[in-house]
Amino acid sequence: MGKVRVNTLGDEALEQKQKEEAAKRKEAKKAAKPQTEAAEAEVAAKPEKKKMQKKNTEKHNRSPRYVESAKMVDKAKAYSLKEALATMESLKKAKFDETVELHINTNTGGVTGSVVLPHGTGKQMRIAILAAAKDPKGAETLIKEIEGGKINFDILIATPDSMPKLAKVARILGPKGLMPNPKNGTVTPKPEEVAEKFQKGQLNYKTEAKAQVIHVSVGKVSFGSTKLAENINAFLATLDNSKVKSIYLKSTMSPSFRLAR
Repeated sequence: MGKVRVNTLGDEALEQKQKEEAAKRKEAKKAAKPQTEAAEAEVAAKPEKKKMQKKNTEKHNRSPRYVESAKMVDKAKAYSLKEALATMESLKKAKFDETVELHINTNTGGVTGSVVLPHGTGKQMRIAILAAAKDPKGAETLIKEIEGGKINFDILIATPDSMPKLAKVARILGPKGLMPNPKNGTVTPKPEEVAEKFQKGQLNYKTEAKAQVIHVSVGKVSFGSTKLAENINAFLATLDNSKVKSIYLKSTMSPSFRLAR
């Protein structure tokens, strides 16, 4: 029920005064509204401002070692592989053995491939084998661990008869790129043989689900330029150049080098 306005009959002066006071209240509310909206907008913008400030801080919060290394890299230049590796080798090293990576920007999605790197990646791969018929108890245990979020492997190899059992965890493995697939050799009746190949340096790669980019590790800084070049050339030989926009080389802590094509 709304407010009841009381007017005194026969008192025109009082009636006029009430109208003036009502008009003043209306004007006051109208004047206060933009200020209220501005205050609300400012409150809503605070999280975004903090996010931008944090992003800017992270962007400029580079270590002295990185800043020093970045001065030795020409961002506008396309380096030959030999020159990029030589320059990267001359940069100040971290205290650990850095991983050497390639980042490939493609002009399409769905780019996949497989290669055996001559010198491996330098990383000990954690490989899990799912063989439901041969080891039903082990298969059941592994699936329960995956369902619980416990994934202690880098590669999962499954026998064909095991694939129906993996259906219940496909939504977990799929986004992580861990779902066995016949195309990359991780669905096979001989899982032990395939596991041995991966340990020796077989590398499967594909573009990310949400971006047209491929990230691969091609060795360690300790490999030296010769072994790294052999690994990188073996990988690049499997790429379809018509689908490649640009290729960048870097180590874990170094700036990136754009490679000439």
